Amino acid sequence: MTKISVALCTYNGEKFIHQQIDSILNQTLKVDEIVICDDGSKDNTSNILLEYQNKLPGVFKIYNNEQNLRSVKNFEKAISLCTGDIIFLSDQDDKWQTDKVETMLNYFLKNPQISVLATNGFALDGDDNTIERYSLWDVPRFLREKKINVDYFKIISNVSNIATGASMAIRKEYLEKILPFPILENFHHDEWIALVASSEKKFELLNEKLFYYREHSGQQVGGVFFDKTPEEKKNLVKFFDLSLSQQDFSSFKKLIKKFSQSYKKSKSLLSKVSDKHKLHFIEKNLSVIENEYWHAKKIMSKEYPLRTFLLNITDKIFNKRQLDK
Repeated sequence: MTKISVALCTYNGEKFIHQQIDSILNQTLKVDEIVICDDGSKDNTSNILLEYQNKLPGVFKIYNNEQNLRSVKNFEKAISLCTGDIIFLSDQDDKWQTDKVETMLNYFLKNPQISVLATNGFALDGDDNTIERYSLWDVPRFLREKKINVDYFKIISNVSNIATGASMAIRKEYLEKILPFPILENFHHDEWIALVASSEKKFELLNEKLFYYREHSGQQVGGVFFDKTPEEKKNLVKFFDLSLSQQDFSSFKKLIKKFSQSYKKSKSLLSKVSDKHKLHFIEKNLSVIENEYWHAKKIMSKEYPLRTFLLNITDKIFNKRQLDK
């Protein structure tokens, strides 16, 4: 039997925590343990958690942090305390579909090469209303519809993270590859997990909507949803399209900028990581980004020679779209 753990982090989550925990307990395939790390809640969250633990002491394992760790390190702690074969990550303010655990576990069992799995999800507002929106999780499907190759690693590294931690599940044996999480401004644990796993072709994002992701004023991270219009869909495809064919000059400029920003972020990660395996991965990524950057500039120069020449001059003067060596 596969043991299932849930790593749940809480902080002043009294408003929605009941709904999330109940949705985890009401799964068609029951979870074995729910490891909760509370980051110093000042509201009624701790009392709510204690009520659940008293009802199901064999399921709930609650840890109260002596000092506020913040989201990244709190998830690192919660994940490291899990004992299950598959570890599901959970935010405190979302809800799960009843078949989320069963569906994702079945995928893991049928695809042993995958170590990190994320899914699509519904948009939920603070009043519990489901809203029809496009999301970052729709991007792979949109690209495939346009016959554009989907390379998770290149997308996450060079454009934006499309894997949200609230939808993730991880094989326990893969933790040694991703822990500890590096601390970098505006860089979250889910991006790191997806980046490492996708670099080894061990990541997948399911199109099935298996959870409800809540957007509200009190959340730490949002910005995954977009208006459900043809124009927004077109913009998402254009933004995430890393192919060099049929790009106009403006798109080439944006593409070069993405590569330079990705290079800068990876350089910053080098100073935050000490593990040799992880260092090798980041150094390899830097090399890949550099090659992509110069290849894109070469194609742009061939297609738009004069404008590229002038752009290179102004970019050097204003230090824009440069590889920071």
